[in-house]
Amino acid sequence: MAELKTTYMGLELRNPVMVASSGLTGNIEGVKKAEGAGAGAVVLKSIFEEQIDAEVAQITAQSWMPGHAEAFDYVHGMGYALTPVKYLDLVSQARDAVSIPVIASLNCISGKWWTDYAEKIEQAGAHGLELNISVMPSDPKRTSNDVEGIYYDIVESVKSRIKIPVAVKLGSCFTALGHTAGELSKRGADALVLFNRFYSLNIDIEKMEVTAGYPFSSSGDMSHTLRWVALLAGRIDADIAASTGIHDASDVVKLILAGAGVVEMASALYTKGMEHIETVLEGLQKWMDKHGLTSLDEFRGRLSQERADNPELYDRLQYIKAIVGLE
Repeated sequence: MAELKTTYMGLELRNPVMVASSGLTGNIEGVKKAEGAGAGAVVLKSIFEEQIDAEVAQITAQSWMPGHAEAFDYVHGMGYALTPVKYLDLVSQARDAVSIPVIASLNCISGKWWTDYAEKIEQAGAHGLELNISVMPSDPKRTSNDVEGIYYDIVESVKSRIKIPVAVKLGSCFTALGHTAGELSKRGADALVLFNRFYSLNIDIEKMEVTAGYPFSSSGDMSHTLRWVALLAGRIDADIAASTGIHDASDVVKLILAGAGVVEMASALYTKGMEHIETVLEGLQKWMDKHGLTSLDEFRGRLSQERADNPELYDRLQYIKAIVGLE
């Protein structure tokens, strides 16, 4: 029977299917349920920089200290020290409650304060840390170098303070994504997670209001991730985790063939239940048995661009064929 064990950022996983950072992993019950369903690891629900900023602002506003800059700084710092306590408790309790790796998640938009939190998360027992750096390149005055610099600064500062492995969850909006991925690995990222699924936006044309779009992905959303996994696999000194649009065993097979080390699932588990993990793993194992494969390493990256006989198929030639029928 095919063996599904693998490693991710040096962590031993019983299989490559991880539960992504989401409400599914926001409490101990969810983490236990993920382990029971067969997940190889869990990424805890993120703590957001804006949440902490809002709580600190509230603490500061309630503190009467006009003209006392030193006292203001003290209370401001105290707010940051106190607000993540519940999250640290979640990390600690999850580590004790399950035997699979527990990866904490920080969703940040700047380098402010995060190195201190990273240290506390490490002390709480997290096996690893996923940095979900959500910097939208929407400011016309901010250059691509500015945006990339924020990512580099956060990764370097966090890696300088902790010893547990660090993954960086990326959006795909980069001028030169391949170069950025390479630079992140050079600056210490142990893994890259491709890709972040940003908030889906819609517009109500009757009320003329901005509304939330459909929150879940579909298998069709995976194609962009699939392409970039195949393009980067073997070319950067970091593991690759695939995220967004992964719904069934065939999706997992495709991404491992492209070069992914692990996959992160959320939407399919929301819509089909956590027990869907077992179905996915059974499908993966059946496919491997059918093709005479005994381990994931035997086919991981087989269809990456690096190992392709016709690497041009991953780039412009595909587009030309589709548009003009070039043979």
